[in-house]
Amino acid sequence: MEEKKNNPGYQLMLLLAAFVWGIAFVAQKTGMEHVGPFTFAGVRFFLAGLVLIPVLIIFSGRKIKAMEKEARKAYIRNSVLYGLICGVIIFVATSLQQFGILTTSAGKSGFITALYIVLVPVIAVFLGKRAGYKVWISIALAVVGMFLLCIKNGEDLSMSSGDILLILCAIAFSFHIIAVDGLSVKGDGIIISMVQFLTCSLISLIAMMIFEEPTVSGILDAKIPILYAGIMSGGVAYTFQIIGQAKVQPAVASLLMSMESVFSALAGFVILRERMTGRELVGCALMFAAVILSQLPERNRVKAEEEAETEQSI
Repeated sequence: MEEKKNNPGYQLMLLLAAFVWGIAFVAQKTGMEHVGPFTFAGVRFFLAGLVLIPVLIIFSGRKIKAMEKEARKAYIRNSVLYGLICGVIIFVATSLQQFGILTTSAGKSGFITALYIVLVPVIAVFLGKRAGYKVWISIALAVVGMFLLCIKNGEDLSMSSGDILLILCAIAFSFHIIAVDGLSVKGDGIIISMVQFLTCSLISLIAMMIFEEPTVSGILDAKIPILYAGIMSGGVAYTFQIIGQAKVQPAVASLLMSMESVFSALAGFVILRERMTGRELVGCALMFAAVILSQLPERNRVKAEEEAETEQSI
């Protein structure tokens, strides 16, 4: 299997996804004032799936039509199957997050959820994928940065039932990142993304009918947050994740996407006028430093690439 080269363009896609998700925390916070979590997720992800239909036709239609009949059938079948798998994982992760947040502070919730940046490279090691020492140092810096950013002074760090749900959520998101890493290169990213959203939407809508009492007025009151979460956080950001991860190592990808906690804090400062303390600013700075460090090439790798280029030119 060809080693991923951490292409800068695809890294930017993951960083943009983190930016969109960071702002989406504000949308979710306001949207949940009007509808339940399953209602919000069901409508949001259904909208995200619909948005991708014209994108699929424009960007993937020509490539798929150019394939041989049997190859086309296998390609579409695999893409749909991978989308179903990712959709189930996303439903589990987002549901655990929503119920975990009910009994845990927002800052603590963000910190625990973002611990997937530690879990992803650990899981990847068991799957035979190794991260360089700079990535591990970057992860350590990012965890300290997230702690300073998300956990307030004097906040209770004892475990609650909500914390356990959020730990399970972080594990689920880790497996989603690993799944996308392995599946995105075997199928069409846009098809996978669209099927993922529609699958998550269907399961969420079924749960909505069982556990909640949705109203049209409530959905209309939450229309702006739902539109943002559906079109931008869903249709745009998750698609960026699937396409971007095709060319970026999972450990680096998780580190880039963890920047959503920084963007979330900045969005709260700009949009909701929430103040940032010196402690939080230091946390942001450490996370930025972690991302920059992870992008610096390791000396041995640079030397090997230079030698390879020299051999090719001879």
